[in-house]
Amino acid sequence: MAERVDYAQLTIRQRVVVRVPAAPMTIIPPRMQWKDKKGPRCVAMGDIAGAAVIAPRSVDLILRGGTRLRAQFARSCPALDYYSGFYVLPTADGQLCADRDAVRARSGGECEIERFRMLMPAK
Repeated sequence: MAERVDYAQLTIRQRVVVRVPAAPMTIIPPRMQWKDKKGPRCVAMGDIAGAAVIAPRSVDLILRGGTRLRAQFARSCPALDYYSGFYVLPTADGQLCADRDAVRARSGGECEIERFRMLMPAK
């Protein structure tokens, strides 16, 4: 007689949210002027040390080592400056990419990243 074999299926789902602290505009030195250049298509999420909400259509990302990138959104994202900070959902490749990823406001809104611009101090 054949032995009966029972099978079971187990699905594990995990969701990780990365919270990026944003500095209010008052912390950014008012006299500091920036010029922007073409930026990378993607940035490693582990390199993001902080952020500053500077305008309704962009956020400045401060990377480890002091480099600054401006993430420009496809449209206005006014919900970001209401709460301090925003969320970025991790991706399989660990990168935050323009024309692919979005930042999420703590209020629930979503802002798609259109492009990155490299910021350099103006002379």
